[in-house]
Amino acid sequence: MPAPMVVDRRTFVQGRSASYSVAGEGLPVLLLHGWALAQHTYRDVIETIAAQGCQVIAPAMPGFGGTADLPGSSFSLRGYAQWVAGLLDALDIEEPAVVVGHSFGGGVAVRFAHDFRPRVRSLVLVNSIGGSSWRSGTGLRSITERPLWDWGLHFPGDVWPIRQATRVLPVVAEDLLPNLLRNPRAIVKVANLARRADVRTELETLRNDGLSISIIWGTRDGIIPRESFEALCVASGVEGTVVEGSHSWLLADPKQFGEVITNDVRVAQAARDLELKAPAGKRRGLRRVQSLAARRKPTAD
Repeated sequence: MPAPMVVDRRTFVQGRSASYSVAGEGLPVLLLHGWALAQHTYRDVIETIAAQGCQVIAPAMPGFGGTADLPGSSFSLRGYAQWVAGLLDALDIEEPAVVVGHSFGGGVAVRFAHDFRPRVRSLVLVNSIGGSSWRSGTGLRSITERPLWDWGLHFPGDVWPIRQATRVLPVVAEDLLPNLLRNPRAIVKVANLARRADVRTELETLRNDGLSISIIWGTRDGIIPRESFEALCVASGVEGTVVEGSHSWLLADPKQFGEVITNDVRVAQAARDLELKAPAGKRRGLRRVQSLAARRKPTAD
């Protein structure tokens, strides 16, 4: 069976232009990208998820991929979460979605789930920011104390070994280089926002609310340290899943990523199927989803 076609589109969110990609039909899955990237970097990941019977919506978040910046007064994880809600409104996505967030997108995903709980079916965090823990020597410290030079020191190593570099560098460059040229200020601002992020309180609230949460981390991730991953797991009350790979392991091996999240997708699909079979008056949280193919507002790039 051929992979679902990924279609690039544009729409307006909060009165400003926004880019996004969509693929597949079925269970809505919202994919939020990492720092300095956009949805094009994740094309193979989008196809992999869509092939499991999902409708994947992958936006370029504000400041990246040609999507307009957030206003200064809204520049926060809360502002990004409100933008995500506005995107789903613009696309008439009313059904709760599985929200997958990578890196910076993980922090946005948590805040979106916290602030718009009825719109989220489950949450999958992949090498996510927000654990706010870092080991310096023998002691744990707040990740805000981590020097910028130490962050920078680990970025080059994220794409090695060579075998992974040949896979990751081309797909990352598709979004990273245009973003650097188009909006370098946004890259710096979001880096600082990501560095200060602490979403543990929000995760504790979501845990107490019974939201299904999965947290995944790569063993060679020098950007998000193990201590930060473990802090997210503690706050969520989950064990977490550790895979072999770096911060961008899902880009290097989309097939493996699809296998890792298969259980999350199947559980969500089973719950959705039960809701669809229930009498209309007894359905919980499941409402009509208008096909993106039938929409008139967005225009294809």
